[in-house]
Amino acid sequence: MKNLKIASIPGDGIGKEVVPAAIEVLHTVADIHGGLKFDFIEFPYSCEYYLEHGDMMAPDGLERLKHFDAIILGAVGNVKLVPDHISLWGLLIKLRREFEQVINLRPAKLLKGIRSPLVNPKDFDLLVVRENSEGEYSSVGGRIYQGEDEIAIQNAIFSRKATERAMRYAFELAKKRKQHVTSATKSNGIVYSMPFWDEIFQDVAKDYPEINTDSQHIDALAAFFVTRPERFDVIVASNLFGDVLTDLGAAIMGSIGVAPAANINVNGKYPSMFEPVHGSAPDIIGKGIANPIGQIWTAKMMLDHFGEEELGSQLLSVIESVTSAGIYTPDIGGTHSTSEVTTEIIARLKAL
Repeated sequence: MKNLKIASIPGDGIGKEVVPAAIEVLHTVADIHGGLKFDFIEFPYSCEYYLEHGDMMAPDGLERLKHFDAIILGAVGNVKLVPDHISLWGLLIKLRREFEQVINLRPAKLLKGIRSPLVNPKDFDLLVVRENSEGEYSSVGGRIYQGEDEIAIQNAIFSRKATERAMRYAFELAKKRKQHVTSATKSNGIVYSMPFWDEIFQDVAKDYPEINTDSQHIDALAAFFVTRPERFDVIVASNLFGDVLTDLGAAIMGSIGVAPAANINVNGKYPSMFEPVHGSAPDIIGKGIANPIGQIWTAKMMLDHFGEEELGSQLLSVIESVTSAGIYTPDIGGTHSTSEVTTEIIARLKAL
């Protein structure tokens, strides 16, 4: 029996509605498997927690969370209660950085039955590997002077270690997929970090002669996401470029509500974290129409992470069977509730 201890952080807004849905699905998968068991312990860390305690998590929060096998996170943020820079850096980014979740994975796939805004999406199925620890999102920089002389400096940090680590992760994933890796760059405009990035990509590619590669400038790459997304397999990108590309990937799927993400710790010292791309969606809180697919898809990614790739594939197939039957929430043109979509996914899992 593989017994996995998972920390649940529903967080804010619709996170409290979709995390229970994903947990229910994971329990169903475990029941079907027979040799798998999930123990979930919930933590109330959120903007509401901040209002009560003055911090987004308990002082010993990291110490308590680090002993779990993984973390499932719903949503972070409620700008009406707490400024975004406080909520994100106090919880989401803090967990990513302190737990060395150096890789961010975000798939984009045309799900059966969901209409893409693209006229001819051609069944795209791609995966973005985003370097998640440094790059353009470093906290190195500052502001000086005041008034019209005020200057803001933001330094982008690229280390060979982190860059190569992300690229090797991408190549290893490509070996299991369509054996192609695309590098997102901008070496024709960013004169130091991006040529450095290109050089490392070329070096790493030499160790994977069986993998086809190409390098695309980020502006052209963004355009290709719209015009020819089917041409891509695995894309490796810096922190900023990966962030932008993956939101675009969610958009061409039809809704950010179906997009999942995984923050991966690769050294085994700390838990990885699985979260949907969508935010807390304060406009639909309590209406029962939040799309649970993004969160449930993170459950599939968690199964993959634990080596249960066959179960993960079965879960994604079931999700697609539900969407192809037209059972989905209003954000993608449906009429079904959060609970109805979840119940249907569970029923079809049990019928396997």
